[in-house]
Amino acid sequence: MTNNDILRRLRYTFNFNDQKMIAIFELADRTVTREQVSSWLKKDNDPAWVNCTDTTLASFLNGLINDKRGKKEGPQPQPEKRLNNNIILTKLKIALNLKAEDIVELLRVSGFNISKGELSAFFRKPDHKHFRACKDQFLRNFIKGIDQKYHVNRPEKFKPKQNSAKPSADMPENIKKSYNSATPKASQIYVNPNKKETKKSDSGRKTLKLKPKDIWGE
Repeated sequence: MTNNDILRRLRYTFNFNDQKMIAIFELADRTVTREQVSSWLKKDNDPAWVNCTDTTLASFLNGLINDKRGKKEGPQPQPEKRLNNNIILTKLKIALNLKAEDIVELLRVSGFNISKGELSAFFRKPDHKHFRACKDQFLRNFIKGIDQKYHVNRPEKFKPKQNSAKPSADMPENIKKSYNSATPKASQIYVNPNKKETKKSDSGRKTLKLKPKDIWGE
């Protein structure tokens, strides 16, 4: 798996937008632009694609740990200049606060079986005699298991039906309130409730009556 693949999959799983991605990098004291984030997330065959370096991915994973677990006091750990699958696996384990049995279950759901003893070999130091290198297949299944457990769905926008004068049963409460508080239509006649009623004369419309002397004078 490439660093770009991992960055794309994690963004998809947790439904991070560009602002959130930038904020996660900032938690690891790394300043990036939206253009940089966009270029790392593009497909490999896209002309605007840019390689995500080990230091860049390490900064993101460090920021993800701070985002999920809280930032510890003291100086921010420096990102690794060289990453391998074992380090990536460890950082994701810390970020999601996973125990050995949690990882075994994540992998089982994704169709990959491993014992706790075999798993512990991935987290040993490279010079340990029981150290085992983490292969791409294992890391791919691990990230797949993370997606199946932690996937965040993007909320769907409600689209009211056209020419709908009344709120429907499946309409969200905030939309229903807007219907109830809407102003009357201009075509409806407004009646002032405080207006006093006046009696109409029997002859209907009032007429002005003048005497000849009022017109020609005396």
